[in-house]
Amino acid sequence: MSTMKTAQTTHPHPHGAPSDALTLSYDARFLRRKVLTTDQGNQVLVDFAQATSLPPGGVLVCTDGTHIAVLAADEPCLRITGNLPRLAWHIGNRHTPCQIEADHLIIRADPIMADMLRGLGAQIAEITAPFTPEGGAYGHGRTHGHDHSHQHGPVPHDH
Repeated sequence: MSTMKTAQTTHPHPHGAPSDALTLSYDARFLRRKVLTTDQGNQVLVDFAQATSLPPGGVLVCTDGTHIAVLAADEPCLRITGNLPRLAWHIGNRHTPCQIEADHLIIRADPIMADMLRGLGAQIAEITAPFTPEGGAYGHGRTHGHDHSHQHGPVPHDH
């Protein structure tokens, strides 16, 4: 009987050949504590101190010293072309994660966003591809209820 591996840290790239791989969607790459099944059918307990966005191309570092590669799964997306700065602004204004390439943008498939972007002159193609959006101002491309009722700098205080 094999013991389940435990991963408590990540690294942005492997050092040596990983022992296994996890192919995960964008949503599945954001976690704190969960048992996952690797591509080879092994189970690994991911147990981070806080919610973490796993970087595709990075690795989980297991407590036994082995590494498990993190891969981005193919998922339904929209490939967007047109006036990219304007379209990117509208996508960002809606807090929608966006992958920015030199000649196109990619967002997860969303018919409402597709209609809005077409209305702005975008050309939209439905594709299936790994989704690896920009990290954004608050990190990891995750928009999870960022509260704007606080300050974004040092809090003033008396000395």
